[in-house]
Amino acid sequence: MSGEKFTKDHEWVRTDGDVVVVGITEYAQEQLGDVVFVDLPDAGKAVKTGGEAAVVESVKAASEIYAPIDGEVTETNPLLADDPAKINADALGEGWLFKMKVADPSQLDSLMDAAAYKDYVSSLD
Repeated sequence: MSGEKFTKDHEWVRTDGDVVVVGITEYAQEQLGDVVFVDLPDAGKAVKTGGEAAVVESVKAASEIYAPIDGEVTETNPLLADDPAKINADALGEGWLFKMKVADPSQLDSLMDAAAYKDYVSSLD
């Protein structure tokens, strides 16, 4: 898919109008294994870059999800309450975690594009 930006913490960010959609990458969901629970932030919560925004629990471990940029959570994915495994099935699509209003759009420039993220992941193996 194109248009996503990525963090070193394996979150993806996709711009959708004046908000961004945030989720975890295919790499992250593969490392986690089967997702069994997601603790999402409340709408209206202010988040700072690198601050904990959500928790994804799998059969292997619980993993913090960090805010990729500064902003305010506007919406969470209602599908994940009943079916957190959507993250495993479609991490870059229906498995998104939350949407947020961006405080400073220039922060998006510091995130990796798809090619840079692919190189980063390959350096981890």
